[in-house]
Amino acid sequence: MCGAILAKISRPKKRAKTITFSKNAVISKRGGKLCLLIRVANLRKSLLIGSHIYGKLLKTTITPEGETIILDQTNINFVVDAGNENLFFISPLTIYHIIDHNSPFFHMAAETLSQQDFELVVFLDGTVESTSATCQVRTSYVPEEVLWGYRFVPIVSKTKEGKYRVDFHNFGKTVEVETPHCAMCLYNEKDARARMKRGYDNPNFVLSEVDETDDTQM
Repeated sequence: MCGAILAKISRPKKRAKTITFSKNAVISKRGGKLCLLIRVANLRKSLLIGSHIYGKLLKTTITPEGETIILDQTNINFVVDAGNENLFFISPLTIYHIIDHNSPFFHMAAETLSQQDFELVVFLDGTVESTSATCQVRTSYVPEEVLWGYRFVPIVSKTKEGKYRVDFHNFGKTVEVETPHCAMCLYNEKDARARMKRGYDNPNFVLSEVDETDDTQM
């Protein structure tokens, strides 16, 4: 009976309410790459074990055969600097998705983002430390909630006493930063710079020596 009462009180749904996501997603450069970033925080002192975060992009697509697929699902990989498995929620984390050639956001631009029709659903799975019950938290973002050219304000600071402090007033705040208006432009710029450094050999180029003679008559 005690076990049944404890399991009833410590329901995973209540634990899931203590995980919060940022209201907006942002797109900016991180580590020299264009990324889509989201902030997530655990509001309880107890940890989630084996946390895993991932996303699904829902949008209407047309196949090469002309078939229209409503709410087609595309996997979106989110990572932190330590990976996307077993997230350590001692402080709010900023997770990011790298917009590369394989990303569905690669062909989007700052000018056309608001004209897109999609919904990005983000999932966080974990196990409650006290009861070993699994729980899942979900949130979603539509184009109007994705800010291109912004980044999140720093939220963790260190006091003079050497203690770390988290300011949740800045949890969802963003600041505008210089960002390429599309991922394709960023990678084309990188390729151009790499080519300039490498240079190219022209096999058809022939160096011919020319004798300089002074034909000017005084």
